[in-house]
Amino acid sequence: MNFPYDRFLAQAAPLSQEQRVWTPEDGPMPALYLGHGAPPLLDDDLWMSQLFGWMQEMPKPKAVLIVSAHWEHAPLSISGTAAGTPLVYDFGGFERRFYEMTYPTPDASELGRKVAALLPDGEDLHEHRSRGLDHGAWVPLKVMLPLADVPVVQLSLPTQDPAKLLDLGRRLAPLREEGVLVVGSGFMTHGLPFLRRSDFTPGNPPPGWSKDFDEWAADALGRGDVDTLAAYASKAPGMPYAHPTVDHYIPLFVTMGAAAQPDTPVETTIEGYFLGLSKRSFQVR
Repeated sequence: MNFPYDRFLAQAAPLSQEQRVWTPEDGPMPALYLGHGAPPLLDDDLWMSQLFGWMQEMPKPKAVLIVSAHWEHAPLSISGTAAGTPLVYDFGGFERRFYEMTYPTPDASELGRKVAALLPDGEDLHEHRSRGLDHGAWVPLKVMLPLADVPVVQLSLPTQDPAKLLDLGRRLAPLREEGVLVVGSGFMTHGLPFLRRSDFTPGNPPPGWSKDFDEWAADALGRGDVDTLAAYASKAPGMPYAHPTVDHYIPLFVTMGAAAQPDTPVETTIEGYFLGLSKRSFQVR
């Protein structure tokens, strides 16, 4: 059977193969926050075209460091850096083919060492050698870099404190000057328990709580207002429905911390909704 991702790959693979690789003359790579989607992202032609088109607008990174909503772990840790570390299939109820997908990235031990060197003296970075990328990482990366030809390391979310995550992003920022793409992977709204049957019908408007939160976030992001974004619990409309847990929201603080100036307005790259949830994604320079 010819699935949407198969058709996408046939068209995208040659373009990714020809994509120019980053050089120092390009300046720092951007830092991204993206809506990573669940496995059905790989059946969504529009979303795949948006993610891939975004990646094609920049040089191919030398490596990718990605923080996913699906790995909250302290102390700070990284995934296995060996080539071809098996993926984590951290989802349920989907077709068997999604559990058979692979993404055999190259050895990323050099990137692991660089991340460790950016931590404060005395703070160890633990490598979970058997832990591969979870779906918050490999699902979007199969679209953005479909050849799996770039080293990737996943970094855990060690806290839910926006200030500490901003500081983590600041520590990671120097990697951008070496061609590393820093990615926060989440979802701008993620109120899965509160979706209605009608939200699964294409063309229907999103739930009010999802739309209100997304518009609030878009306004704050457009002004580079980090303080307002950090005060989401008390200031954001649509709470707690938009984020009954905040794991899909807080990766954006790592992204904004990695910006040259954290209070710089972001460049929104993807808007719209998927099953009523905001897939707003952006980049900072």
